[in-house]
Parts: sequence; C-alpha cells; structure tokens
Amino acid sequence: MHPVARPRRPCSENTLRVYRDDVRDGSDRLRLAELLAALSLGIDLGFGQPMEHVLRQCLIALRIAERVGLDEDDRATVYYTALLINVGCHTDAHEQAKWFGDDIGLKSTKYDYGLRSVSGAIAGLRRIGSGHPLLRRFRIGAEFAVRGHRDLDKMIEHHGQIARELAAQLRLTPAVCDAIGSAYELWDGKGWPGLFGGNDIPPATRIAQLAEFVEVANRVGGVAEAKALAAKQRGKQFDPGLCDLIVDEGDLILSNLDEARTWAAVIAAEPALGITLSSEETDAALQAVGDFIDLKSPYFLGHSRALAVLAGDAAAELGMSEVDIRAVRRAAQVSGFGRLGVSNAIWDKPGSLGAGEWERVRLHPYLTERMLHDSAALAPLGAIAAQIRERLDGSGYPRGLHAVDITAQARLLGAADAYQAMLESRAHRPALLPDDAADELRSEAKAGRLDGDAVHAVLAAAGHRVPRRREGPAGLTAREVDVLRLAARGMTNKDIAAVLFISPKTVANHIERVYLKIGASNRAMASLFAMKHGLIPEDPGQTS
Repeated sequence: MHPVARPRRPCSENTLRVYRDDVRDGSDRLRLAELLAALSLGIDLGFGQPMEHVLRQCLIALRIAERVGLDEDDRATVYYTALLINVGCHTDAHEQAKWFGDDIGLKSTKYDYGLRSVSGAIAGLRRIGSGHPLLRRFRIGAEFAVRGHRDLDKMIEHHGQIARELAAQLRLTPAVCDAIGSAYELWDGKGWPGLFGGNDIPPATRIAQLAEFVEVANRVGGVAEAKALAAKQRGKQFDPGLCDLIVDEGDLILSNLDEARTWAAVIAAEPALGITLSSEETDAALQAVGDFIDLKSPYFLGHSRALAVLAGDAAAELGMSEVDIRAVRRAAQVSGFGRLGVSNAIWDKPGSLGAGEWERVRLHPYLTERMLHDSAALAPLGAIAAQIRERLDGSGYPRGLHAVDITAQARLLGAADAYQAMLESRAHRPALLPDDAADELRSEAKAGRLDGDAVHAVLAAAGHRVPRRREGPAGLTAREVDVLRLAARGMTNKDIAAVLFISPKTVANHIERVYLKIGASNRAMASLFAMKHGLIPEDPGQTS
C-alpha cells in the first residue's frame, strides 16, 4: 500500500464550479467506459496489484481480439469483459478474511500459481488463520478442513454469478453477461463451476483470462516471462490457440504498453460508439456500483444507498442548488469506492485497530479520489468524497484539512456519513438509536469538528426535531442572509470569509446563489433588496 500522497492540492471549489458549468451545457455526461475503468482501479487494489493492471489487460485483450479477427461487436464484448472479469472477487471478502486473514494478501498470490495447481493449494493452506494466535489458527484450520474448503469453491463459483448480475444492472449485452459469468471456467474443464470447457467457453472470456495473467507476467518478467506462462498453461488453464498466439506474436502484442497514457488509451479504445449515460442512467449506474462495493463487508450493506438519500435530502434542506444537490448525492454513491483498497481483516475487526491498521483506513477517501481522478465527469464527485472524513478543526483525514479548505458539499456529506454510520452496526460496536446518534452529531458540531449548519440540515432531513430556522425573503437561507448583509456593506469575499469562518470561494458561491434568488446583478441592487426587506439594519429577530 502506498503512503498517502500530498499532491498539488486540488482546488475543490473551482472543480465544482467547472462541474456546475458542465451540467448546464450538458458536457458532464458520463461514459460507461469511464465508470468501469474507475471501478477497475479498485479491483487492482483489491488484488494487491498496481493501479492500471486491469486497464493494461484490457488493452492486451483488445490486441489479441484484433489478431484473431473478431468483428467490432465481439471486440466490444471483449472490452467490457476484460474490465469486469474479476469484479466479483471482493463480494465475499468477509469470508476470505475469516479463513485467510488478509483477503487482499490472499488474492495477491493469484498470479504466482496456476489455478487449481497443487502449489497454489499448498500456499493457500499456509495462510489459513493468518493474523491470529497459534491456538486460534489451529481452530480455524480444523473448521476449514470440515467445511471451509467447500465454502471456498462455492465462493469462486459465486464470483462470476455476482459479476454477471452487475453487468446486467449496467445494461450490458447478453454476450458480455455470459462471458463474465464464465470468468472462472478453465479450458481443461476443471474450473468453476465446471459447466464449460474448451470452445464452449465464450471467446471473450478466454481472451480476457489469458490477457489478465499475461499482463502480470509481462510486467514482472517481460515478454519472455509472458511467453513462458502461455506455453506452460497451454491447454490447461488457457485456450491453446491463444497461447500459441502469445508465443508467436507476443513481442508485437505486448509492445509499447508503457508509452501511452493507459487510462486515455483504454477510454479511446472502446469499440463502436461509446455508451454515454443520461442523467437518470448515471444515477442508476452509480448506485448499482455503490451497492456492489458495499457487498465487501456485511457492516456496510446499503450504506451508500442510504447515505445518498440522506445527503441529498439534507442538501435540499440547506437550500443548495439542484446541481449541488445532485453532486452531493452522487458523491455519496461513490464515497465507498476506496474501501476496496483496505483489507476486511481491518473493516471486520471486532477489536481496536493498531496504528498501522488505522493508517490504511485513513487512506480510503484518498483512494476514492484517485480512482475517479482521470474521469472529467467523476473527478468532481471524487473531490467531494475525498473530504468525507475531514473535520473543521483539522483532526480528520486523509489530508488533515481545516475549515477553510473543506467545501460546503463535503461538510454536508461528512455530517450525513457520520450520522448514517452511527445508525449501522460495525464490527467493534452496535448500532446507535437515532436520538443517540443525533446527540453525538450535535456534540461533534459543538466541539468544532462538524459544520453546525450541515448537522442541522442532516438532522432535519433525518426527521429529528430541530430549532426552526427562519427562511429569509426570496427563499434565502440563514447563511445566505448573513452573506448578503456583509456583502451589501461593501465587504470583500475575503473579509466575509473571515467573519463567517468559511472560505472565500464558498462566499463567492453563496453570493452567486443570492444574486440569482433575488434577481440582482451587482452590490447596489443587492443592497436595495436587503434594505427593502429589513435585513439592513439587522433585525435582531432575524438573526440565525
């Protein structure tokens, strides 16, 4: 796991402003390939592989498909199959961690041995009970001998079935669904669930399987290693004809993989007309993937879906624009992506976490941001989600930002996530009752860690009784009234920010919304509106 990088700090407010402009002109449309490519980076993390392993295997698979003369429709099937072929492997990470300790460590050994090989089986047995004291390891080993080995086979069978279900939810073609559903069948018929072998396995599956292992071999040992792998597994794990192709033309198929920017190359390589999602389709696709990622641990089931509803309702309660409400809701849907990069030995641990374990947990918002960074449509959501665990006093993570650097959208999402998480049981604690969770949330605001306005909006959206906040004229929120009063007196954005303890960029966003609501285009018009409605001089009865 790489340490938390501190890259050039993204200007989140500017990112969101660009996002708002894109929404207005329709250029925010998400391509399905971008979503699947982003998800593939999480698959890499879950297998302990460098990011872009799956993207590179997709490029290799497309080159093989071209060499064997597949038409454009079949190449499209290969494309989506290669991106999703291992997407189901995290869905029983809870069980993997139960038997083998670190699920990511377990999966990272996949490419060291042939599937169904004796050496691979021995290596797996050595990992049983890892991370536990000797007596506990012995008990886990005894339980595994009775029923665990059968559970393991069923888990692998289910990976393809569950991946097929996601492909169907994303409305991919039946050919893609069939290919993904056969992801773990082997050429010699000894795969999982063992229904197919040889040429009965869909061509896209055979190509994607080989490309996956060839990518690792080539990255680790070069073309010679990739050719040796193909020769060794010819007619066993892989299609012999495809293996011969790697042996004969591997130098050409694997050439120049490092010269092009992998993300851009994969997005550009999408066959036929790229699938572009409508706004409604984007919401559905993001939620489908969010639900799928929540399967990683039974303690997170349904979290992203519930968080999206709560955060969206709270954003409306706070008076945010429709564009910002949508951004907050979608950021909630993607906020768990980075959890794929943290082992279930940590997420499902019933006791306290050690220092090293905490460091890995602190990475997950950053990993979410990294996964979404290269997509113009998803990057603004990643910028919000990356701040979900930041706190106003600088005590949060991953970057320890202070209030001035945390966007209004992220403050709201952070408060909603904290409340929703408290309602859900975790390995180390039971779920809280709603009133107890509300008290905890208020305490966090009082201590200066969570934004008071965000907490108020979340609790109101969750159905708690909260002190009634007077709505200003023209639908202005209490905070917008505060900004209007100060702006009308000629204060700069920087001065207003200092008074209200928010960032100048947040002030600029408030002023933009205020002017839109009251129909003003300059300070003088805004001042007239404020005086007309009794906001200046300030009416003590209207203070927030």
